[in-house]
Amino acid sequence: MKLIISNGNIRLAYRNIKRNTGSKTAGTNNLTIDDIKRLSVEEVIEHVQTMAQVYEPENVRRVFIPKANGKVRPLGIPTIWDRIFQQCILQILEPICEAKFHKHSYGFRPNRSTHHAKARLESLINMVGLYHCIDVDIKGFFDNVHHSKLLKQIWSLGIKDKALLSIISKLLKAEIVGEGVPTKGTPQGGILSPLLSNIVLNELDWWVSNQWETFQSNHNYKHNGSKVKALKKSNLKECYIIRYADDFKVLCRTRSQAIKMNYAVKDFLKTRLHLETSEEKSKVINLKKNSSEFLGFSFCVIRKGKTRFGYVAKSNMTKKAKSNAHIKIKESIKAIQKKPCIETVWHYNTVVMGIQNYYAPATHIMENLSELSSHLNKTLYNRLKHSRKEATFFDMTSTLQERYKGCKSRLYKIKNMVFVPIHAQKHKTNLCFSQDICNYTVKGRNKIHQNLKAIDKNVLAYVMRNFIPNRTIEYNDNRISKFIAQYGKCAVTDIELGKLIGTVIIKIRIIYQTMIHMQI
Repeated sequence: MKLIISNGNIRLAYRNIKRNTGSKTAGTNNLTIDDIKRLSVEEVIEHVQTMAQVYEPENVRRVFIPKANGKVRPLGIPTIWDRIFQQCILQILEPICEAKFHKHSYGFRPNRSTHHAKARLESLINMVGLYHCIDVDIKGFFDNVHHSKLLKQIWSLGIKDKALLSIISKLLKAEIVGEGVPTKGTPQGGILSPLLSNIVLNELDWWVSNQWETFQSNHNYKHNGSKVKALKKSNLKECYIIRYADDFKVLCRTRSQAIKMNYAVKDFLKTRLHLETSEEKSKVINLKKNSSEFLGFSFCVIRKGKTRFGYVAKSNMTKKAKSNAHIKIKESIKAIQKKPCIETVWHYNTVVMGIQNYYAPATHIMENLSELSSHLNKTLYNRLKHSRKEATFFDMTSTLQERYKGCKSRLYKIKNMVFVPIHAQKHKTNLCFSQDICNYTVKGRNKIHQNLKAIDKNVLAYVMRNFIPNRTIEYNDNRISKFIAQYGKCAVTDIELGKLIGTVIIKIRIIYQTMIHMQI
């Protein structure tokens, strides 16, 4: 708790919350980040530290977000002060939990993405030759997390500060307006919810992993290959887990192993984690015969010569993904029809490029997008026939020309803003996550922050520690951002700012402010 309510941690929490777009969303007290940024650094720190003394979370606002299938997703929006306090907790708990989490869990974790999870799944198919996939669907995971079990799991990770555990328990039981006090679940929309969900399912990750991948043997093997050969002679089930939040796959060597693991996983979820699974959606799939869906991609296995096992993974956009993409692009075309201008065309382009970027790792991406393009080009042609003009490849900006080099398609423009072609996206091979990358180790940070080498870290730390008093927390936070953006140099003279110069500037500013105050 001392670390959580320390001055530096509170200032960092404000900085992280501010850059989140959700900070503009009000809770039950109608306050947003705009109300916080007017306060001084001392006022913000004092308020958070006072909250921690006898913490009682305010009521949570319930918001329903429409889903593509017509249903709604319930979100719980805490007040802005509760979100800052939760961020303070997250910043201290996350490094502890990251050290204990399984390496093939990819959801809601620093530096990891859905593409890393997809790459891991494909590597198990292509390099290890595993074609039997277990699909398990957890019913309403976020709404059914068992509170007592979660607190025990936090304790077992080594987080044994009872004052903190009491605060987390109160956060889980914060009253939701119109629904009352929840008895289970972690409200989606809370800052801590993603971390807490990973803590719940971390037990599943290690249980599956310990069946084979990280099985502890009494014999010391010289290398992993010898261990795998020995394990294959045993009756153990060869299985590997890949998880992104509550969506996970388990790959097995044989169908009989997969069937046994399917029953075992469902039993583990029910008896150990108190989570129900859907019988209809939970099944064993032979990827040579059928496809399995994961994170918007549909996977199957096809025969291909001159490979290690003779089979490789093939991936497409799922039907649901195509439908969602079709709806998004069509809506952006309708927006252009209502208001044909550069802004609406640029919004259309960002929607299309966003879809292209996410699904580029699909092996058949061009076929998928060509199918979308054939339907949407008619919409584009008919709805905008009075406002659009013919365009050439050279009407694009240099950045777009570089991106769509070699593309041959009919192009249109409105007020010199060219519509990007929907189908023009080549397949991009995504790489597995490098386990060396980590925010909380020296080696890992060096890999991440190569671009910060130009800044003297000691000077940066000095600037972060020494804020300007009597100025708002927003001003002091922007001061840090500006220092980093200018690579620690003066914007006028381009001279590198050291500690001494930084101190002089701070003193001059304080004197200047005092003089203004005296004149007033």
